[in-house]
Amino acid sequence: MQARRQLQRPAVRVRRSRRTAAHDDGLLWLFDLDNTLHDTSHAIFPRIDHGMTMAVAETLGVDIDTANHLRRKYWKRYGATMIGLVRHHGVDPHEFLHRSHDFDVNPLVRAEKALAYKLRQLPGRKVLLTNAPLEYARAVLRRLGILRQFDSLWAIEHMRLHGEFRPKPSPALLRYVLAREGASPRRTVLVEDTLANLRGARRAGLRTVHVYHPGTPFGRGRSQRPSYVDLRVNSVSDLLLRRRPLRG
Repeated sequence: MQARRQLQRPAVRVRRSRRTAAHDDGLLWLFDLDNTLHDTSHAIFPRIDHGMTMAVAETLGVDIDTANHLRRKYWKRYGATMIGLVRHHGVDPHEFLHRSHDFDVNPLVRAEKALAYKLRQLPGRKVLLTNAPLEYARAVLRRLGILRQFDSLWAIEHMRLHGEFRPKPSPALLRYVLAREGASPRRTVLVEDTLANLRGARRAGLRTVHVYHPGTPFGRGRSQRPSYVDLRVNSVSDLLLRRRPLRG
């Protein structure tokens, strides 16, 4: 019964303006957050990196080297450090997420200009789909002035299937999100900087846009567009100009 309640837990809905709601051609855009809608590598990633390490060290009572080892090990295995801590150490996920992201994002956020206007020009519904915590995602979207551009927010807290956390790149998670959003895979596009997540989206039948920044952690050493990526861009502005291959 508990697993069923977790499976049916809704994402956070955002009340949109009538103008935004009316600007819809049947497409659903799933947007990642970090290094997709804003430049996380500029200042936020170092804060998250430090916060995650300190949260692991304090929560488990281990030294910094051990905390770094566990953090990276669980991130590689499960797609999120928090999942490993929950599974192997019984850590409270909400407390850990709050502790690891307990900083003011406002002076650290950097993104392209007029982002809200550009998102409004993109026909279709927009949904945020991030492996980051909800309150952090909300804070960044507010700082960017784009919170009301999204129908709903799917954060790591909502990515739970049958009682287990299943974040991106899980195809099962993506199918679940589409079912809840009432969208078909062929009319859904994932916009993302992480290739592994785009590969998972293609396995679920979605179309894919790779937001490519050579200087970011997931962009280094990548010069070719993989077969599971439909379009490669470097900004929302670029997506507006080059979205034609994603229509239909």
